Amino acid sequence: MKVFFLSCFCIVFSSQIFAQVADTSALYKAIKANDSLIFDVGFNTCNLAPYNDIIADDFRFYHDKGGITSGKTAFIASMQTGICQLPYKAERQLVPGTLQIFPLEKNGVLYGAIESGDHAFYEVEKDGTHHQTGVAKFTLVWLLVDNKWKATEGLSYDHRAK
Repeated sequence: MKVFFLSCFCIVFSSQIFAQVADTSALYKAIKANDSLIFDVGFNTCNLAPYNDIIADDFRFYHDKGGITSGKTAFIASMQTGICQLPYKAERQLVPGTLQIFPLEKNGVLYGAIESGDHAFYEVEKDGTHHQTGVAKFTLVWLLVDNKWKATEGLSYDHRAK
C-alpha cells in the first residue's frame, strides 16, 4: 500500500514540476508572440528583420532533412536563399491545440522556456489557393537575455506528407 501511495504522489508531483504553463499566462503569450515573429512574419512573408532581435548570435538550428545551421547570420542567409527564393510562396501554420510552453527556472527564477508543437506547411498559389505540403514537429529553446527573449536552439523534425 505504501508503494501505491508513493507512486501516486510521485506521478502527481512530477506532473506539477514539468507542467506546461497555461495559455493565458504572460510566459505563454510572450513566447507565442515571438513564435509569430519567427514564422508569421519571417517565414511566411520573408521579412527577416525581427530575427535580428529575437535570434541569438550563437543560434543552432537542427533540421531532420536539411542538417545543422550554426549562427544567426547563417540561419538568416539560409532563409534568404531557401524559403524566400522558392518559385511559390511557402507558408507555415501552427497546428491549433499543439503549442506547449514549459518554463525553465533556476532557484525559482525564470531564465528560459521550451516551446514545442506541430506545424503544417503550405504552398500558396498566386490566386491565394493553399495546398498543404506537409507537417512536422518543432521545438525552440528561448533564454532571457537582458530581459529579452532570444531563441538559442531550434529543432524541426518528423517532417512528413500531410
